[in-house]
Amino acid sequence: MRPVPRWAGIAILLVIAVTFSLNHIAARIAFDHGTSVVTAVVFRSGGTALAVLGLLLALRAPLAVPAATTGRALAIGVVVAVQSYCIYAAVARIPVALALLTFNTYPMLFALMSWAGGLGRPSPRALLAMLTALLGLALALDIARTGGELAARWNEIGAGAAYAGCASLSFALVLYLNERWLHGLDGRLRSFLAMASCAAVALAGALTSGALAFPRDGAGWAGLALLTLFYGSAITSLFVVQPRMRAATDIAVLNFEPVALMFLAWAILDQGLSATQITGALVVVGAIVALGTARR
Repeated sequence: MRPVPRWAGIAILLVIAVTFSLNHIAARIAFDHGTSVVTAVVFRSGGTALAVLGLLLALRAPLAVPAATTGRALAIGVVVAVQSYCIYAAVARIPVALALLTFNTYPMLFALMSWAGGLGRPSPRALLAMLTALLGLALALDIARTGGELAARWNEIGAGAAYAGCASLSFALVLYLNERWLHGLDGRLRSFLAMASCAAVALAGALTSGALAFPRDGAGWAGLALLTLFYGSAITSLFVVQPRMRAATDIAVLNFEPVALMFLAWAILDQGLSATQITGALVVVGAIVALGTARR
C-alpha cells in the first residue's frame, strides 16, 4: 500500500478532524431534543455501515475476506461500540469542547501503544510535543487547581471527563488494532465490518436495556441524521488514510478536532470558554504543528 505524502496526509487529517467535530455538534443538538446516547450510536454506526456497503457494491469491490480477518474486524467493532458510547455520554454531560479536549489524548496514546508494540518510536521532539499538548489540555479543562477547588471542579465535570478518557483509550486501541491486525485490508471494507459490528452490539444493548429514545422534534431528527453523515464520512476516511500515513505520530494532527469544536460550539451552541481555556487550546494547536513537523 503506497504511503501518501506527509503534507497531504496531514491536510486530510485536518479535514477529518473538522468533520468529526461537526458530528459532535450535531450529536449535542440531537441529545438536547430527546435522543438517547445509545440511539445515536446505533444510527451513526448502522448508517455508516449501510452507506459503505452500498459504495462497495456500486464499485463492485471484492468483498471476500479471510475468516480470521473478519473476526478481527468485528472485534474492533466491539471496541468502537465502547468508544462511541463513552464519547457521546461525555458530550451529553459536559460542554462538547471539554469532552473532545479530553478525548483527543488518543493520538498520543496511539503513538505510545505503537512504540510499545514495535510499530515505530516517536522522536524526542514528538514526545515533547505530546507532553506540551497534555499541558494545553489541562489548561483548557481548567483543572490546574488545588485542594477544594480541584475537588469542586471534578464534581462538576468528573463523570463526563471519565467517559471521555475511556473513549480516548478505546479509540487509541482501535487505531492500534487496525494497524496490527488489518494492515493491507481495504479501508472501506474494514470500516464496513467495524461499523456493522458496532451497530449490532449497540442495538443489542439498547433492546436489552430499553434505552432506545428517538428525537421528539424535527431539530432532533436533523441532528441525528447529520451526526450519522459527519461521523460516517470521517471514520471511513480515517480508516482509509491511516494505513497510508508514514508515522504513527502524524495521527496527533487529529488533536485539531477539539480546537475546531471550541469555535463551532461557541458559534452554534453558545458554549463559551474562558481566556485560560482558550490559551490551553492554542497550546494544543502549537503542539500539533510541532508534532506534524517533527523528524521521525
